[in-house]
Amino acid sequence: MAHEASPDAYALPVRIELLYWDGCPSHPEALALLEDVMRSLEIDEPVSVVEVTSDADAHRLAFPGSPTIRVDGHDVDPIGSNGRPALTCRIYRTPEGKISPVPSRRQVEEALR
Repeated sequence: MAHEASPDAYALPVRIELLYWDGCPSHPEALALLEDVMRSLEIDEPVSVVEVTSDADAHRLAFPGSPTIRVDGHDVDPIGSNGRPALTCRIYRTPEGKISPVPSRRQVEEALR
């Protein structure tokens, strides 16, 4: 009888990035949120934390503001990722329509699933 592998046995590693600009104070909150969601989903992958320090870096990384969370190169907020690359603070809209300095828990969960 052949052994059946679980569906997760063939899952590829996920690339998770948090890009930030030090001039914006919300990146520690975004990292804490990301790590909490990862724990709850039992995702044990490293998070690449990247400090964006210049306009040239912002353009090279297509950085729409701090903080930016990407999973396999996809922004957790695709609509907000269309902003012009710049060293600036980023705002997110919650599902309730409020403004937040970090993405919603739901946005992060959906990106990681």
